[in-house]
Amino acid sequence: MDDQRIKQIKIRTGVVKRLTKEKSMYEKEVETLEARVNKLKEEGADEHDVRKQTEVLQESRMMIPDTKKRLKTACEELNQMLQKDSDLSEREEFGQAKEILELAQTALA
Repeated sequence: MDDQRIKQIKIRTGVVKRLTKEKSMYEKEVETLEARVNKLKEEGADEHDVRKQTEVLQESRMMIPDTKKRLKTACEELNQMLQKDSDLSEREEFGQAKEILELAQTALA
């Protein structure tokens, strides 16, 4: 019984960790693309190139709210699981899940 619950905690922890990383990567990508678009505009690059890079930037920007929403849902699910299975609090996986959850909630703030 414990093994199955620990397995589920590990899975949920992995999801939260991956989504936190994904959100961070999209935010970095937006910064990079903004710099690229500004540089193209400053250099007077072809309008088509500027427009295409702007489209790519907008697509990346749209991914951030979606990723935040999925991360928030995953955090809530993990938190509920940790509260329900608090009798496993002595297990290493439980502590790791708590740490990842705290990091994810900081990233959401």
